[in-house]
Amino acid sequence: MIHLTEKIIVAVDGYSSCGKSSYAKLIARELDYIYLDSGAMYRTIALFALRNQLIKEFRIDTYTLINNLPKIDISFRNLEGENHTFMNGEDIEQEIRGVEVSSIVSEISKIPEIRTHLVDLQQQMGFNKGIVMDGRDIGTVVFPDAEIKIFMKANTEIRAKRRFDELAQKGIPASIDEIRKNINERDYLDMNRKVSPLVQAEDAIVLDNSTMSFGEQMQWFMELLGRKGFLKK
Repeated sequence: MIHLTEKIIVAVDGYSSCGKSSYAKLIARELDYIYLDSGAMYRTIALFALRNQLIKEFRIDTYTLINNLPKIDISFRNLEGENHTFMNGEDIEQEIRGVEVSSIVSEISKIPEIRTHLVDLQQQMGFNKGIVMDGRDIGTVVFPDAEIKIFMKANTEIRAKRRFDELAQKGIPASIDEIRKNINERDYLDMNRKVSPLVQAEDAIVLDNSTMSFGEQMQWFMELLGRKGFLKK
């Protein structure tokens, strides 16, 4: 376990399928911090909309979905060392990682009322610090005062292969061509949406992990903590 001089917030932003969630979980485990998966929260809303037929031909019944937000309880639990997402008490971790949810989550995340609702929840969760959170606007919108801000990126082909392997390990069938197309579409939508677009915070440190192992990424993080003066001597 890494011991720090004070409790901090670590914000991890970046492009889809860069390994943000895996990296943030690893950091949280090493720091013994709480891990908040913002992407899973938006995916949960997307799954709720799909299950309740609020999306037809990529058209979202925004009015009904917004009115149902108070009915969607989102929580996280650690099961056998893995972070699982729950919706109203149901483990939905595998379902929200599928291609169907991935294809609509960017559209869900563009709805201002949903972003406001989830950002409020996230800020409440992070009030006492001691958290690690990943997403696309954590360092710019959710926690603009986070002590550590990381912006992750990686080569598109590598990202597609990582996503394919991740789904395969979970037994979820997928096409790498479809995944690549989805990644490119999500990049465009994330960077061009009107509400909280994907953008690197001015004080974020860029991590291109295209050719880095998790061990190398953690060494990079340790060096960053040292430069920032947060490592206990």
